[in-house]
Amino acid sequence: METPGSQSSLHRANLERVVRAVRLAGSLTQAEIARTTGLSAATVSNIVRELKDGGTVQVTPTSAGGRRARSVSLSGDAGIVIGVDFGHTHLRVAIGNLAHQVLAEESEPLDVDASSSEGFDRAEELVSRLITATGVDRAKIAGVGLGVPGPIDVESGTLGSTAILPGWGGIKPAEELRGRLGVPVHVDNDANLGALGELVWGSGRGVRDLAYIKIASGVGAGLVINGKIYRGPGGTAGEIGHITLDESGPVCRCGNRGCLETFTAARYVLPLLQPSHGTELTMEGVVRLARDGDPGCRRVIADVGRHIGSGVANLCNLLNPSRVVLGGDLAEAGELVLGPIRESVGRYAIPSAARQLSVLPGALGGRAEVLGALALALSEMGDSTLLDGTLTAATPAFT
Repeated sequence: METPGSQSSLHRANLERVVRAVRLAGSLTQAEIARTTGLSAATVSNIVRELKDGGTVQVTPTSAGGRRARSVSLSGDAGIVIGVDFGHTHLRVAIGNLAHQVLAEESEPLDVDASSSEGFDRAEELVSRLITATGVDRAKIAGVGLGVPGPIDVESGTLGSTAILPGWGGIKPAEELRGRLGVPVHVDNDANLGALGELVWGSGRGVRDLAYIKIASGVGAGLVINGKIYRGPGGTAGEIGHITLDESGPVCRCGNRGCLETFTAARYVLPLLQPSHGTELTMEGVVRLARDGDPGCRRVIADVGRHIGSGVANLCNLLNPSRVVLGGDLAEAGELVLGPIRESVGRYAIPSAARQLSVLPGALGGRAEVLGALALALSEMGDSTLLDGTLTAATPAFT
């Protein structure tokens, strides 16, 4: 038995610190592990050697700063995580390993708003299909990350707004999927997972403070503060779509008037172009036409960008993030939307906050949320369980 403060308990704690640093980053050089954990280079070297001998990590040659180095990542066969992303019109599932490698990924159309039971039936089927296709061992599934297009009440685990997903009233998404798959499930809203995906794999890499803004059927923001998702005590932080721009504006689904969402979300923007472009127009189509030079679509996208910029300026004044990443279909418009966003930020934000801010398109496109779901599952894993399962060849924790 380990005694608190003993050499064995200190060694165990250092093992877990190294495993956690590598697990969250995907891969790190030994020098980066030392900087991240605060351990000495000699201690890190010894721990990495022990973890490698036990099969927990794999070490591959690389270079850093022009010098030879060794990259450390968790062993590809140490465990499996699953990401499930419910959008308003799609379902996307991905399977990855602990080395941050995506083994399989698939998406299909789905009207998530209509029925929660149908959505979970389809998710269960798609997960099973991908597990079969990849041949992964179900006993090695360490957890599932689940994304839903609405705020999650932290205390109850239910969706915080039935106005956003009326067919999901009273549903506890994590509990529902856990009952079907038989493994731990961790749930968050799609904007938070988009932020996490871009932070780990995309345009947010290397920064500690950012806001990921997703414009789709609604408008949401995922906030990263000091390298961690900030959810707020009730889980509703980042609802930037309900900042009031015009008290006499259109009625929003939240019940207020003139919310940012009523000037930027697809359901409000597309009708502006329907008289000239028809009723089948989508935001993807608007972006494509704008890039091809269509003046009406360009004007609408520029207006949306300026409205988003007003909301971003508020974020700058309150939180002073160093980076804003734009996700959703609108990000494909590039400078047609990013330019107006920067223009509004420059006009309405405190100058010092605006100068420090970079506004970038997301690098992951429609994959940001499902990759964020994988990252959520990775971040919620227990390092102690991982060590016990690999170093002592214990029975897998989940069967």
